[in-house]
Amino acid sequence: MASPQTLSEADRRCVAAWAADCAERVLPLFEAEAAGDGRPRDGITRARAFSRGDLDAAGEIRRRFEAGRAASAVRSPVAKAAAWAAGQASGVAHVGAHALGAAAYAAKAVSLAAPADDRAGALEWEVAAQVALLTPQVRTALRQLPALGEDSAGPLGPGLLSFGVLADVIRALQGEIGTA
Repeated sequence: MASPQTLSEADRRCVAAWAADCAERVLPLFEAEAAGDGRPRDGITRARAFSRGDLDAAGEIRRRFEAGRAASAVRSPVAKAAAWAAGQASGVAHVGAHALGAAAYAAKAVSLAAPADDRAGALEWEVAAQVALLTPQVRTALRQLPALGEDSAGPLGPGLLSFGVLADVIRALQGEIGTA
């Protein structure tokens, strides 16, 4: 039986575009440190192509880690979070819940890039911007996902997304879409 975090292929295609939008918002934060590394940009481009039906899920499942691996090529936490946002977006072809991971890492990157005394405000602003990008179809698809921590068989389980600012962002997004 498939995990409820997977979503149908049609729903994964729907949420892949939103995940790519979230990751693309912070791509300049990665490229400022590693302009020559095209893996995050390529991951975002592939997520968009998958959302349009131009790429198949099987091929993208094999390539889903490439964009996130760019995080090992940079030093700053901001650039790392931006790379991981792209990696999560490219992972949506495999598991739909990665869309929330893309949004969470993007928000984390924005927060880390802000002055220390404005990080909370920057995080809140970025989550609001992500919510504004949600179409009714994306909301409906994301609403099918279990609340963070309810299912241990995927990204919304007890792994990296369930702690700190990443968990805060996912809970806020799920509250907005009606999951939590």
